[in-house]
Amino acid sequence: MSIEPEIRETLGKINVAASGRTLANLNLLRGIEVKPDKIKISVAGAGLSASSQQILRQDISLCLKPLLNKQTLEIEYISVPLNELNHVKKVVAVMSGKGGVGKSLMTGLCAVALNRQGYRVGILDADITGSSIPKMFGANQHLAGNEEAILPAQSRAGISLVSTNLLLANQDDAVIWRGPLISKMINQFWDDVLWGELDYMVVDLPPGTSDASLTVLQSLPISGILVVFTPQGLVEMVARKAVSMAEKMGKPIIGLVENMAYLKVPELDKKIEVFGTGHGEELAKSIGVPFIGQMPLDPALAALCDSGDIEKYQHPLLDELEGAISRS
Repeated sequence: MSIEPEIRETLGKINVAASGRTLANLNLLRGIEVKPDKIKISVAGAGLSASSQQILRQDISLCLKPLLNKQTLEIEYISVPLNELNHVKKVVAVMSGKGGVGKSLMTGLCAVALNRQGYRVGILDADITGSSIPKMFGANQHLAGNEEAILPAQSRAGISLVSTNLLLANQDDAVIWRGPLISKMINQFWDDVLWGELDYMVVDLPPGTSDASLTVLQSLPISGILVVFTPQGLVEMVARKAVSMAEKMGKPIIGLVENMAYLKVPELDKKIEVFGTGHGEELAKSIGVPFIGQMPLDPALAALCDSGDIEKYQHPLLDELEGAISRS
């Protein structure tokens, strides 16, 4: 009886220290050869520094020691194209017609909602000049890697994160780039990062319908778009522009989310519609797309984002977001 399946299962559970994910999750285990006198393991070296490769080599040797029957163990690192290692099942983009409506917030909440259901999730922060995703998740480590690939950062709950802020020496530094350079960086985040096996990638688009958004919609295999807006007539108008762009690009709309819809005051048992009465359902109906729900102005959520703890947030809308995305 071959012991290859047992070896594969054992090695797949090894945590790759440099990434915070398992060998199987990163899809780095590429070959197992079992002979009477030798067991040979082939591992893709993408994204792993020399020290990380050495640590992984030691972990593999330790895990396989009980399975060796007078056999020698050979571990080799090989070069494998990233398009053979990255398997992303669905790519969801979060879009808005303008800035300041909470698009990045919804991106983070979508990822949190999906992660809670056991899905493997990554966030590609395409808001190159206005990145806020790392702050929400408390991620401040610089992205690591080697000449073959960049390794994403990991949130506390295991969400993979890639953002320009994780490349800067100082996260307060401004990114002053022209459109072509921004588009190139977005493509690099897709092409040059070791994402491994993901069920969902959530892309935080920059506001509006400019070059960067066009790059994402043209270059990435977008399976659906979530549009975020706030309850103001002007914002509703630009939300229609975002939906129009998605439709012209042939991308399906998952639904609309109305953010900052109201402020709940528990002491008064009252909801205050700070920006006016919401018309989310009517707007969605008039456009012909689903309405997912409303998100209030919540000081508790703001505090969690400021402290890097968005993954602790609880609200019924998260279940609605997960359901809408998983059904799309």
